[in-house]
Amino acid sequence: MEEAQNKANMQVRLTDSLANNTTLLNEILGVKKSFDVICRKLHYAGHPFALYFVDGFAKDDILNLIMEDLAHLRPGELGKQPIKKLVENKVAYLEVESTDKVEKIVISVLSGQLALLMDGQSEAILIDARSYPARGPEEPDIERVVRGARDGFVETLIFNTALTRRRLRDPSLRMEHMQVGKRSQTDVVLAYIEDVADPSLVNQLRDKIKKVMVDGLPMGEKSLEEFLFRHHWNPYPIVRFTERPDVAAVHLLEGHVLIYVDTSPSVMITPTTFFHHVQHAEEYRQKPSVGAFLRWVRFFAMFTSLFVLPLWYLFAIEPHLLPEGLQFLGLKKSGEVPLLGQIVFAEIGIEVLRMASIHTPSPLATALGLVAAILLGEIAVDVGLLSSEVILYVAVAVIGTFATPSYEMGLANKLTRLWLIILIGLFKLPGLVIGLLIWFFLLMRINVLGTPYMWPLLPFNAKALWDVLVRTPMPMKTKRPSVISPQDPDRRSG
Repeated sequence: MEEAQNKANMQVRLTDSLANNTTLLNEILGVKKSFDVICRKLHYAGHPFALYFVDGFAKDDILNLIMEDLAHLRPGELGKQPIKKLVENKVAYLEVESTDKVEKIVISVLSGQLALLMDGQSEAILIDARSYPARGPEEPDIERVVRGARDGFVETLIFNTALTRRRLRDPSLRMEHMQVGKRSQTDVVLAYIEDVADPSLVNQLRDKIKKVMVDGLPMGEKSLEEFLFRHHWNPYPIVRFTERPDVAAVHLLEGHVLIYVDTSPSVMITPTTFFHHVQHAEEYRQKPSVGAFLRWVRFFAMFTSLFVLPLWYLFAIEPHLLPEGLQFLGLKKSGEVPLLGQIVFAEIGIEVLRMASIHTPSPLATALGLVAAILLGEIAVDVGLLSSEVILYVAVAVIGTFATPSYEMGLANKLTRLWLIILIGLFKLPGLVIGLLIWFFLLMRINVLGTPYMWPLLPFNAKALWDVLVRTPMPMKTKRPSVISPQDPDRRSG
């Protein structure tokens, strides 16, 4: 009943009675019920005022400056249109507007703005003098580079858009603001270069965001991604997340559309393909030959994380498949536990160790990893729980997982690896073949906003595939990716 009443109150407009307006706003905002929502009664130039703000969001120095300026007003100075005169001449702040909509006033106050109401006036003045609690733009942990920029996105939306604009001073760069969530009213920004990005892609994403019906987005960009793309049971990432402003700027120039969500340090890049997740900023911070070498090393690491452990398991249970010169790769001592059980147990143990290190205080995390990896692994071999070869190949697979540039891609590859191991345990060599075919077929079927997930492999594009395999020098990257249909395909024209 109370919620329905609040909904009805939100749809009304202000009247010219300050008493009625403050009674209505106090009820909706919960003034005196919530200690941090404040209504300050003021009196300037012979007129009663009311100032609404959330303690912790308002900048004290700006608030004091505005109140000091208003205190110098003389009776009769505001004239016949006091709200207009205050907005245009008397409120000493840049971002000021007026409105008579109660819903906009409530959302603005809860977003951190100041709302100034005056008796006898049916409009309120909104002053965007907010200051969010924020940390400094530090380098992201999972996208570190040896040489390059050290700034990274933070949890404050306006900081993130500013970091992007610092790198792209293009008047065509658009930052469209929306709000998602009936209760959270989370700020969301759709970013794109207007004369580069495909308009149909922008419209499609804009419509999808507007159609999200949810009470809130407490988990930020990840919650929004699940509403927009809905590949819930597909472990492979549909969008690319980045915390680096330089990576975001590169993709905007290519014609991608980015989605920023307030309270989240990760920005969504869309549309993306499988091969967007295998590239890293470090490759473009080195000479092209060095960058190409680093990329090949990453590809090798991804290959080992996916296939080395399943292939070794197949050779261990089917030793006759090993060539004559590679017999040493087989299993020397099987241990007391079946081999499939050993591998699954080791994989789960690695995940438990990873989770434990996350929840362990930083000074102790390294010690925990060493103790668990060395002591527990050695004891497990001594008691016959695991064989030495299982520990070796599981470790190789795990290193390959963490060497994968995309954290989400690494976890998806881990699930694929387990899937292949289980099929090999059930069907041996046919199980591996069946598993690989199903895996590739499912990847081939994924389509992200009209973009084939396996492009440029399928459909085949030789030039684009070469650019994936080899780090092309920047002067030679003259074309934008054709798969996302950019309006301006030539990068040289700007």
